[in-house]
Order: sequence, then structure tokens, then C-alpha cells
Amino acid sequence: MKFKSFLLCLALAAVSCGQAPRNNSEIPVYLDDAQPIEARVEDAFSRMTLDEKIAIVHAQSKFSSPGVPRLGIPEVWCTDGPHGIRAEVLWDEWDQAGWTNDSITAFPALSGLAATWDRDLSRLYGKNIGEEARYRNKTVLLGPGVNIYRFPLNGRNFEYMGEDPYLAGEMVVPYVEGVQSNGVAVCVKHYALNNSEVNRHVANTIVDDRTLYEIYLPAFKAAVQKGHAWSVMAAYNLYNGEHLCSNEVLLDKILRGEWGFDGVVISDWGGVHNTLQTARHGVDLEYGSWTDGLVMGKTNAYDIYYLAAPYREAIEKGEIGTDELDARVKRILRMIFRTSMDRTRPFGSQTSPEHYAAARKIGAESIVLLKNDGGLLPMSNPRKIVVVGENAVKMMTVGGGSSSLKAKLEVSPLDGIKARYPDAEVVWERGYVGDVGGEYNGVSTGQDLRESRNAATLIADAVKAAQGADYVIFIGGLNKADRQDSEGLDRVQYGLPYGQDAVIEALAAATGKLVVVNISGNAVAMPWKDKVPAIVQDWYLGTQAGHSLADVLSGDVNPSGHLPFTIPVSYADNPVQTERQYPGILRDGTIDGMPVMDMEYTEGIYVGYRWYDLHGGVLFPFGHGLSYTTFEFGEPRLSKNSMQENGTLTVTVPVKNTGAVKGAEVVQLYIADAEASVDRPVKELKGFAKIMLEPGQKADVSFTIDKDALSYFDAEKHAWTAEKGVFKAMVGASAQDIRGTAEFELK
Repeated sequence: MKFKSFLLCLALAAVSCGQAPRNNSEIPVYLDDAQPIEARVEDAFSRMTLDEKIAIVHAQSKFSSPGVPRLGIPEVWCTDGPHGIRAEVLWDEWDQAGWTNDSITAFPALSGLAATWDRDLSRLYGKNIGEEARYRNKTVLLGPGVNIYRFPLNGRNFEYMGEDPYLAGEMVVPYVEGVQSNGVAVCVKHYALNNSEVNRHVANTIVDDRTLYEIYLPAFKAAVQKGHAWSVMAAYNLYNGEHLCSNEVLLDKILRGEWGFDGVVISDWGGVHNTLQTARHGVDLEYGSWTDGLVMGKTNAYDIYYLAAPYREAIEKGEIGTDELDARVKRILRMIFRTSMDRTRPFGSQTSPEHYAAARKIGAESIVLLKNDGGLLPMSNPRKIVVVGENAVKMMTVGGGSSSLKAKLEVSPLDGIKARYPDAEVVWERGYVGDVGGEYNGVSTGQDLRESRNAATLIADAVKAAQGADYVIFIGGLNKADRQDSEGLDRVQYGLPYGQDAVIEALAAATGKLVVVNISGNAVAMPWKDKVPAIVQDWYLGTQAGHSLADVLSGDVNPSGHLPFTIPVSYADNPVQTERQYPGILRDGTIDGMPVMDMEYTEGIYVGYRWYDLHGGVLFPFGHGLSYTTFEFGEPRLSKNSMQENGTLTVTVPVKNTGAVKGAEVVQLYIADAEASVDRPVKELKGFAKIMLEPGQKADVSFTIDKDALSYFDAEKHAWTAEKGVFKAMVGASAQDIRGTAEFELK
């Protein structure tokens, strides 16, 4: 026995060095990475005490939870994402730890990634950000976010992948695969129905089953079943009167039951509100906002987490058994063996030239050319460029909530334009005053954006500077300040803030060479749309933001981004209008001791283009994006005119570049049920492909249609159903630019 104990000590030491010996009969199974993970999980679990099991299911610091030191099982370390690896904070607080080597690459916001409509770029994104997480020795990256863009005031829409569940589902899978190829677990968030920030802790979402399954769950399901995500974050809000962190339907019945999820469910920070319900049906791992999840500064704070000492007391009193505890401990062990105890995972890297190149490429391909009358863009041999707008210089990586970053580099749009046109005179005028701050949790931009001029003077100075310019580029939009694109609060207006409309109107009256660049993660009103020849939708693009924008404005990169959400004319055109829909109605009584706001999704499945197809009010449609070249679509061809319920058919459309430059087009497939017996949208996205073509080149784009593409969720049967009858395959360049239709029959 002494010899075996000595070997165990050697094995534990070897694990800390990453060199555990293989296939030695004296080495415990859980330490032998040649053994199947399930065998290792069972072996490690069998050696744990009750105290160790309780310890492993809740936090020990702001971003970490314990492993099992006695067994050499490492801690779990989480980091905020999903656009970059968060700066290190103090053990118990949000304040900075003061590290000098935690400055990172800031990647484009996920709204921008979704706008690429490019699965390969999503995988590249995931691989690169996963490398940065691995370099910092993180176990879990808290992202990506796939909550549906329900309406344009949600402060956190910039962190998500748009309004359509199919697009979000297709884009999240390669991101997940890319991150986890580094031995770092993703944590797909915020599961589920977290579609606004106001009242997010007390909002009880009321939504019918069909809407839940068709709109709000598919992207999460894709991440779990196709991407094989290793963890999921439960949201703050409630569903069916139960907090998401202890929700039996969404966690036990759907996620772990119907979808077979074998990973870890992590609470959003401070999202757990009771012990017994959470122990029976809730998260596996509890993290908190303050040191006890509720208030700051209590003694032995982590021991009073709901899944800490109160959990053990409930077991000892017989109020709950240990089966649920055992299951969650095994899930946590499984994640640890997939990550920290996988000796084959790569070492990672941070702020490498490859990461900067990836960020620049993804950023450039995300930018959407909304309008380009007269071919004003790309800019050709400019002698004088006047850049107007605070967003041309304001750093955007700091602020916005948990996705705030400490970037090693952030190239501003102004600097990107100057670098691209070194021989041109580039003049900057502020135009308006927005947010002069630039600090979040101790990370500061170091910028002094205070301004002494009043609004009228700023506009007058901008108009004067614009005289005689070859191009005037207004760069404005939203920012990461409170009530803009930011966590915790929603926007308070659909129109541009800070009086920007007046600046744009004045510039449009002064010059016909005006380009408006909107930087945001949300749609905004554009009452000046018909007065401006060129409009560009930009995003929060991170480290290489300025270079990405300059690449597109110059034509070095032909724009190929397409909108992942609809831009309506006005807020009155969007589907969320009543108080009951948002921000909700205060109900009588409390749940878990908290007041509750009932928020009812009365618009049902009619979110995004599904709504606008029926009601109009579209400024720029979902899927819209122009190019510096043009594309011609031929008639779609079907492989056959009918299909059986369990069969497939193929629709093929020829696409030709009819312009003078190389470019990429996003070909979109929508399906319409022409003979539905139930209420169905006019059409739904069921396929897309991004194709690059040389001038004059022609190529076929094919999509496979199966039963899933034709089905709706029958709530009474609790099953996906495809009704026999006639369907339409509609191929186009946006939801409102359908180039061809082919009919077929499901038998």
C-alpha cells in the first residue's frame, strides 16, 4: 500500500507538469488520459468525499470554482467573452488585478460575425479567440451569445447573432468547434429567452411552446447537438414562473432530456435564488455577482452560496437526496477532463499577428454596404477626406458590460483611413458630443473627449471643413455607454442619440459626396436615408476596427456583409409595441422573494422579417447587403418535383458576377408553405451560402431540402410536423429580394 501511495503521489506531481504516465496499472484510472473519459469520470467521482462534491459545484472566487486538490483535479477558471478574453480581476471583486500581461486581441462583436454569413469565418473566429483563452489558461469561455434579436432596443443585441434562428444556429456551431479545438469549453448563453436587459432579473417570460421551439431554442439546440458545446449558461430571467437557473422545463426536460446535453450548466452571476429547486432541477455550477451572489463582504461568503453549505444541510436533513448532486459533480468532472486535464490540448497564443489578421478579415467581411447611389464608393484617389463624428476616434473596446475588454491595440476608424491614404489630406471634425467617458471596471481608454464647443458650432465647423472635400465620411451611431449598446440597460430611443441626425442633414445639404458610417450592434432610424448617397453599416470591430473599415471604403476588400437583422423605418414598425410585451406588467406576489414582471411574447413566431413580411415598414431588409460588383441569379432548378416525408431534394441556382471586380454574394434560400393548415410565416430562411466569383464567372449554388426545412412545431403533439402539400423554394439576395421561386410537393 505504501508503494501504491508513492506512485499516486508521483502521478499527481506528473499531472501538474502535464506528463502523466500512460498505461501503468498502478496509476488511477482518472489520471490516465489514455482511458475513456467516462471511465475517468466514474473513477474520480468514486474517490470524492461529500465535502469535495459540495465544494466543486459552487464558486470560490469571482471567476473560479474549486477542483479536488487531494486528487490533483484542477480548478475551473472562467473568463468573460465572447469578443475577447477579459482582463484579470481581483479574487472577490470586479476591480482590476493590475496584471501587465492581460492585454488581448479584441475581435468583432458577434452581431458583426453574424453579418458575414460565413461559416468558415465563424470557425476562424472561434479558433483564434480560443487560442487566447487557452494562453491565459482558462477552462471556460463565457460565450458565444445566441439570444434572438427580438426588438431593436435590447442593449445586448450587439453580443448576439441576429433575428433568425437558422442563421444564428448555423453561425454558432463552427464558433463552438473552433474554441473547443483548443481544449477550452464554450459556455453558450444566455439560455434562454433573455431578449432584453431591463428587468432581466425579474422578467417572467410568457411564450407559447411553438414560439419557444421555432424561434428561441434552435440556436441553442444547434450549439449543443451539432457543435457539442461543453457548457451552457442559464439566464437571469424566469420562464413559467421559475428562474432559469432552476427551471425544470428548460434545463431538465429540454436541455438534458430532449437534447441529451451531457455538459455543465453554469449560472449567470448571481442568477441562483433558492437551494432546493436548484438542487433538483437547476444549474450544475453556481457563480455569483458579489461574493455571496447577493451582497458584498460577508464572512465565509462562498460557503453560503445556495449550492454550498445550504445544499449540504438540505442533504443532511433529508430534504433532498444525493442523486442530483452526484449527477452534477460527474458533469463538472467530465468538463474538466475535456479541458484542463487533456494533455493534448495546444498551448494557445495571444495578440499574435495571425490573430490581428483574423480580426481584420472578419471585420472587413462583416461590414454591410446598405446604399451606394452613383457608385460613390469605393473612394478613388482622394486628395482631401473630411471625417466627421465622435465614433471616428472613440475607443469601443472598453465598456458595454461584461464584454468590455483590455485590448492591446485598437485602431480607430480615423487612424485606419489615414493609414490607407497617407498622401491625402485627412481632416477630422467632431460634429457632435456623445459619451466623453471611457472607463469600465478599472480599464480606461485614456482618451480625453471633453469638448468646449456647443452643438451649433460643431455642426458649422464640420460643414465648413466639408467644403471642397472629395469625400465626407460621417462616422457615428451608438456606443458602449449606458442605455446604448450595453449590458444591464436597454436603449431609450430608436433614433440616433446626441443630435446626430442634425449633423448628417447639414452635411448632406453641403455636399453630394457624403458617406454615413453607422457603428452599432442595433438597428437605428435613418430619416435622412434618401438625402445621403452612401450608407455603411459598421460594427464594434475591435482591435483592427479602423483597418477593416478602410479596407472596405477603399475597395481593397469588396463588401460582402449582409444584415443579420431588419432595419425598420421607425420603432412603431417593429413587432414589440405594448407594455405587456415589454417591459412587462408587475404581477401580484413574489417568486423566490423577488417581485416579478410578466413579459408576454404576444407577437409569437412573428419576429424580424417574419413580422415585416406581413406588416411592412422596412428600411433595409434582413439579409440585405450590396457589393462593388453585381450578381445575376438564374432560375432555380429542382432535382425532382416532389419528395417523400423522409427524403430530400436539391435546389440549384446559377449565380454570375456581372460586374467588373471580384466579389462575394450571399445566396439565401427561403421556404414557404403554400398549403399550410396552420398559421405560418410568409417564408423562413432554411439555407445560405457565400460564394466568391471573379468578374464574368458563373457557378451553381445548391441547397438540400429535407423534412426539417419544411416543418413547424406542433405544440399539441409536441413534435415537429411537415404537412403534405405544395411548398415554394425561394432563392434571393435578401428577405425582400427574391430572384427566383420553384414549387415542389411533399407527399
